[in-house]
Formats: sequence, structure tokens, C-alpha cells
Amino acid sequence: MHITPFPTKIPHLLGLCALLSALPAQAQDTTNFPTIGTIERMSEELDALVPKDAVIQVLAGGFEWTEGPVWVPEAEHPNGGFLLFSEIPSNTVRRWDEGKGVAVYLSPSGYTGQVDYGAEPGSNGLLLDAEGRLVSCEHGDRRLSVLTKDGGKRTLADNYEGKRFNSPNDACMHENGDLYFTDPPYGLPKRWEDPRRELDYCGVFRIGKEGAVTLLTDEMTRPNGIAFSPDFSTLYVAQSDPEAAIWKAFPVKEDGALGESKVFYDATENSKAGEPGGCDGMKADIHGNLWATGPGGVWVFSPEGKALGRVRTFERISNCAWGNDGTVLYMTSDTYICRIQTTTKGAGWE
Repeated sequence: MHITPFPTKIPHLLGLCALLSALPAQAQDTTNFPTIGTIERMSEELDALVPKDAVIQVLAGGFEWTEGPVWVPEAEHPNGGFLLFSEIPSNTVRRWDEGKGVAVYLSPSGYTGQVDYGAEPGSNGLLLDAEGRLVSCEHGDRRLSVLTKDGGKRTLADNYEGKRFNSPNDACMHENGDLYFTDPPYGLPKRWEDPRRELDYCGVFRIGKEGAVTLLTDEMTRPNGIAFSPDFSTLYVAQSDPEAAIWKAFPVKEDGALGESKVFYDATENSKAGEPGGCDGMKADIHGNLWATGPGGVWVFSPEGKALGRVRTFERISNCAWGNDGTVLYMTSDTYICRIQTTTKGAGWE
């Protein structure tokens, strides 16, 4: 195992925290971004995916807790598009543009009620559907929604067999248009102990193109991040349980159901050792490698489940997304928005 340190001129992390926290998010209009963290190289195979001179750039900071990044391609945009991400505690989706910084994109993002709804009421995972519309996993309103182009939101699903979801967390889309999503209790004000909880399990669900909701599995204690392999034959699901910090791989059947799971990788020892973050959001690249946020950073796994390395900001990283031309990995890392240049491309960016 080899850890490649960044140059010593990089400001100390605490100094960076103070600098970014002192600036409003909207003021992050520089293109000379500070850099943090390290690239931990567990295998020489990582060199083909992350350049030796790659650095982790901090694009903006001062947020409460960031999640759900998604790149929105836009042909007319000077940089080919822009980044959206959830700030769950403030119930907003924010937009970051290169050279401009951060602005509020959507508020409220996940809770439209009138009473206090705990610490994490907003949207969590975000993605684009086949029409390029924003799909949100909403904590407070306990649903998946789609933002229509000429009006407000439509509810895609908010219950299973008449019982409300716990708090939809993250989602991914099959090539046929079906939505697969996870439903842990983190968005409920009292989480698992909340009296508003109606389901006695944390499920992985599918919303079919016609709107039917199917429970795919309830075998995981805290299903969280979710992603398909590039050929859609495998569904990866992260479990954010510190007592069993694992990623599972499920074969996807022709009818969209899931076959028998296997443990793809077990990071429980890393979690119990106190490394920051849990098994959370993830994305695959075109070669089938999995870039998965977990204890200690973004883990990079081969398709066979071999750990190749980690991108480490030394903060909890909740999720990641491919952007620009598909070679840039954006990361929501606690109070920061970060990115790193790779030499691969995200699945679907061919």
C-alpha cells in the first residue's frame, strides 16, 4: 500500500476549513482552487485510472452537509454543463457553475410541511431521467419526485402497499427506465425510533415505467448508495451500518428482479477503526470499476471487488458523480464540494 502525499505548499486542512467557512458559498468564483487530501494507492492498477499528479480540488465550502451530486449536461454551457447537489439540512438543492460559484437552485428540496422535521429534511440523492429531468429522493416528503420542465414536481412514488417509505435515500436508473432506490430511516426526525415510521424494514425498491412499486429485497439493515454496473447486469448496494459496513452485489434478472446477493467488499474493520464516513453513494466507470464512498474516502474497486485505492479528503464523503466530459469525479465531502481528474470515464459517457 502506498499513499501519495500532495505537495507541502497545500494549506493545512484546518486552515482551509477556516478559509472556506468564512466565505459565503456564492463567493467561490475562483478557478484557482485549494487542494486537500491524498490518493492512497493500494495497487498499481490505480495508476491507469488516477494520474500520479492528480489532486483533489475544493470547489466550494461552508455548507452544513452535502449529498447527491449530479452533473447536468448543457451544450451551450461554457463548461459543458453544471453541478447540482443537495444540502440536506437546509432543505435546498444548490447549483455550482465553473467560474461563477454556487447559487440556490431549488428550495424547498425535500420537505414542504409546516412543522419542524428534524435535522435532515431535504432531498438526498439526485439523478436525471431519460428526458433530462431532475429526479429527487426526498427525506421529509418521503417520496421520489420528478421536476417537470414547465411546472412543479410530480410524485413518482411515496408508499409501498399503502405504507409510506421511511426516507428515500439514493437512486439509479436502469437502461429500460426503471428506477431502483434505497429506503433507510435517516431522514426521519428520530430515525428508526420515529413514531411516523410505517415500514418494519429498510428496503431496496423498484419503480417501473408504469409506476408500479416492487420491493426487491429487505435483507440489508441500512441500504444506502446504489449503482448499476455498466452493462446493467449487476446492482451494487452500500450498507451504511458501522457494525457491517459492506457493499453487496446483486445479479439483475431479465424481469428486473434481483438474484441472490454476495458481499462485494467488507470495510467493517475500517469503520470500526474510526475512519470517517460510511458506505454511501457510488458510481461505476466504463470499465466496470466501482467508485464507492466509504470509510476513509472514495474506494476504487475492480469489477472483481479488489480494492485498488482510495481518494481521501480526510472528511466524510457522502456521494460522487461523473461530470464535464465524463472523466472528472465530483464528490460531496461533508461541508465541501470537491473534484478530481481521472483517466477513465463514467459509465454511460462513452
